[in-house]
Amino acid sequence: MNRSEFLQRYHHLRQIDYEADYPLRKTGRAAGVLIPLIDHPDGLTVLLTERAHHLRHHPGQISFPGGGAEPQDNTLADTALREAEEEVGLLRSEVDVIGALPEYRTISGYAMTPVIGFVKPGPVLTIDRNEVADAFEVPLAFLMDRRNHFAHFIERKQQRYPVYFMPWQNRLIWGATAAILRNLSSHLCDD
Repeated sequence: MNRSEFLQRYHHLRQIDYEADYPLRKTGRAAGVLIPLIDHPDGLTVLLTERAHHLRHHPGQISFPGGGAEPQDNTLADTALREAEEEVGLLRSEVDVIGALPEYRTISGYAMTPVIGFVKPGPVLTIDRNEVADAFEVPLAFLMDRRNHFAHFIERKQQRYPVYFMPWQNRLIWGATAAILRNLSSHLCDD
């Protein structure tokens, strides 16, 4: 899928059924994450990060660049772009923001807004090793193919929740990152 095909499918007018998020008792901490789509001539890829292994929360987990909103952020898109620059050196000027997915609440108390942006191939990344162990690309076609989505169900407070998984090479994309990618796939699927 290329940029033009992505935009055509993403901006359609049909109703989308999103994956259920985690119902929070109070308003979650606002966060913005960036879904950076690298626009290669042979198809789009998604830039993901592996969180640093020394972090207290979610060490080694695969995620999007992003984090909690700060007072200087005017919007959650600003948050996502600021965090992407801090974590992997992806400059705001290198990202063409085209939209966002609905807020996704997490069990850890965040209300994340996934911001979608196109990036030209070959961005020069400068990884902040205090936050990120690695950054890598995964073909969008792989992530959007529901045959690569797996679910495990957990029970919490007498409610059943799916936890999605997407194995990619020697990595496991799971949790909120996988659920957000699954929600994106709802925009792009053919049915």
